[in-house]
Amino acid sequence: MTSSDLHGFYKKERSERIEALCEAAGLAKEDAELLEKNCIMDFEPADSMIENVVATQQLPLGIATNFKINGIDRLVPMAVEEPSVVAAASNAAGIVRKSGGFEAKAEDPIMIGQIMLVKIDDAEKAKNAVLGKKEELIEAANSADPILVKFGGGAKDIEVRTLEIESGKVLLVHLLVDVRDAMGANAVNTMTETIAPILEEATGGKARLRIITNLAINRKVKAKAVFSKQAIEESFKGKDIGMNAGEIVDAILEVYELAAVDQFRATTHNKGIMNGIDAVAVATGQDWRAIEAGAHSFAAFGHNYAPLTKYSKNENGDIVGEIELPIAVGLVGGAVKTSPLAGVCIRLLGIKKAQELSEVMAAVGLAQNFAAMREIGTRGIQAGHMALHAKNIAVIAGAEGKVAEEIAKKMIEEKKIRVDRAKELLEAMK
Repeated sequence: MTSSDLHGFYKKERSERIEALCEAAGLAKEDAELLEKNCIMDFEPADSMIENVVATQQLPLGIATNFKINGIDRLVPMAVEEPSVVAAASNAAGIVRKSGGFEAKAEDPIMIGQIMLVKIDDAEKAKNAVLGKKEELIEAANSADPILVKFGGGAKDIEVRTLEIESGKVLLVHLLVDVRDAMGANAVNTMTETIAPILEEATGGKARLRIITNLAINRKVKAKAVFSKQAIEESFKGKDIGMNAGEIVDAILEVYELAAVDQFRATTHNKGIMNGIDAVAVATGQDWRAIEAGAHSFAAFGHNYAPLTKYSKNENGDIVGEIELPIAVGLVGGAVKTSPLAGVCIRLLGIKKAQELSEVMAAVGLAQNFAAMREIGTRGIQAGHMALHAKNIAVIAGAEGKVAEEIAKKMIEEKKIRVDRAKELLEAMK
């Protein structure tokens, strides 16, 4: 990667953007060709992914620029339909870039498999029996996936809890598995099913649930960034918002402080984070639904539902942003291998390990969240979002090319961004 700071990237023609990407990321000619032909997936690979396939559905694939993470430039692919998401992430990353970029650190890729044992007569005795067979259980689990073990992964530990459900006491066994560069669902599910009979014999109970949990509490990632007050103020250059740098910083922090105490705000606050994370997940062929479920569950883990990010002011008056959440992703198996474009996106990022991908996602989530608070706390979310949305409205009304841009500009000036107004303007231009 040469640099993720592709100045004026959004102004280029499509062919020029692809050329710039290939040059910056060192993509092969084949990757460029996939991007050029829009990568409408062939029927055969699509049909092998899910059942009853009749076609493929596409989302726009955009590139977030300016990201520097752990000292490395990253061009970040994002597949999303919502206007302003890619632009917001790029702008926030540009602010952070002036302070040195994002710092991110992912934990080891440990996933949890759950085995639920029912019809337990003596829960404490059953718990001790399971712990007494820990080594045997780990060995049996690892026998189910010797390839994973060969690469340094595999089952590492056993944890046991007793719970009360409506029908009685249950024993819940957690199998902790290092899944290396996989998301891990298939490996973990196979291992839980492998050791279930041993658990039944040891406890006298009956195994019901044998499956992974998407609350990957042992697979968290953190990211941190400094948003300098000067760079924040400069980001509004040419826009009169009637606030100085210090006032802007305070306004942004007040928006965060509300999210920290109000669940209604915290929910949309976290949705904004996932706007970025999900878009990267979709682009790179990840299970975005699992990531989303784990993130929101973690937001309420051990306490009331709260923001996944934290913000404070340092001694220079700059904003320090932090994010922490579980992100389970993989570079082997799944859509990463069956979707050609997902492979291009992975190569575009220049990552080699699943942990690197989760670090990128955390940084994007933090950037996305800051960008939203920056707008909400100053000129309002509609100013930037609706400006980008205006062209979509013009296209829906039937406008194309330069005409769509002219109509969008007029609607923004009038502050009437509606399909009916776009149609009126289009008719007048005809």
